[in-house]
Amino acid sequence: MLNNSCLFSKFQNLVVKIWKIIPLLDRWILFELLPPLFFSIAAFTVVSLSVGVIFDLIRKIVEIGLPFSVAVQILLLKLPSFIVISFPMAMLLSTLLAYGGLNENSEIKALKSIGISIYRIILPGLILSIVMSYMTFIFNNNIVPSTNKNAEIILANSLGKSFTNENGEDIIFSKKGEILDPYSSFKKRGVTHLFYARKFLDGQMQDVTVIDFSRLGFTQMLKAKQGIWNRDKNNWEFFDGDILTLSPDGSNTRTKFLSFLYPLGSELTNIAKLPKDANDMNLGEAKTALNLYLRSGNIREARRMKVRIQEKFTLPIACSVFALIGSTFGVMQKKGGGRSQSFGLSIILILIYYILSFSFSSLGVKGIIIPFFAAWSPVFLSMLGGGLLLKQASK
Repeated sequence: MLNNSCLFSKFQNLVVKIWKIIPLLDRWILFELLPPLFFSIAAFTVVSLSVGVIFDLIRKIVEIGLPFSVAVQILLLKLPSFIVISFPMAMLLSTLLAYGGLNENSEIKALKSIGISIYRIILPGLILSIVMSYMTFIFNNNIVPSTNKNAEIILANSLGKSFTNENGEDIIFSKKGEILDPYSSFKKRGVTHLFYARKFLDGQMQDVTVIDFSRLGFTQMLKAKQGIWNRDKNNWEFFDGDILTLSPDGSNTRTKFLSFLYPLGSELTNIAKLPKDANDMNLGEAKTALNLYLRSGNIREARRMKVRIQEKFTLPIACSVFALIGSTFGVMQKKGGGRSQSFGLSIILILIYYILSFSFSSLGVKGIIIPFFAAWSPVFLSMLGGGLLLKQASK
């Protein structure tokens, strides 16, 4: 106990020393920023959590009989994902409230009268936003994926489904390669196989359909009740099914089988293990998913994953974007607006930013613009708008 007390005392002294190093002006503005920041994080988290999780859990408690203790556990595990969402919005509202309050009390005018520029006044808010950006990235990359997965497992187990991380539903896979003409040496590249399985459970694919286009003019369809990856033979092995082959002349043949080896590659198992939502992946898992989709020839999913990887960085940066915009609007705010004006303005700005973000993200997934610009364009446009407003405010 004595050692712990000494350690805490040393840490406290270190924090005090660091705090005293910070210039008085910055300490004063940080004191104005921190209370509304904590309030905003709590407010946005509660609102988003209520809409996103609490109402759904209440419905499951009433209609399905989900135990209350399990619901509380799921709620706590889901909490980090909603805290992450609230960080950028909280930076916007807190800077609006803090700098708007300073402006309301003529303190901004007083600081400018003694030669302190607007750029210097909003600097503490921008530095705080960088700290919040770092925290957002750590939460979003290291904490949220694992807590979301655990929440899904606990919910599934409590409802009697017993999912594990290696289970999935509606597994869709396309494979590209060379399409050969069996009657000549002609060949071309294209989609050679389409694969669908209703469920991947305990290492087994269930209710499998495979369509084979690898021979020009021929279409072969395999249907099987089960499929497993045969490590010894390095192939997929399907059980209890049949194969229908359609020939170019219109004839067809059907063959039943009890066991059949099919060369599709191990990517099927790896894709089935991936979380459905990129938000449930950390950066490393998202890059692994991207490589799997590229190898499987699933270009649309690969584009989507490229956009989501970039968004792993743009979400934290949004803290700094909102801090710049919020600080600028705060120092420009007319007297008499007060908190109600700040709340209203923050909602409008948040809507504009996320509408831009969702629009550009969709364009990136569709391949209309490259993934980098799809994720970063809202950031660049908002930074440009914030910079122009700041230049106007500094006059």
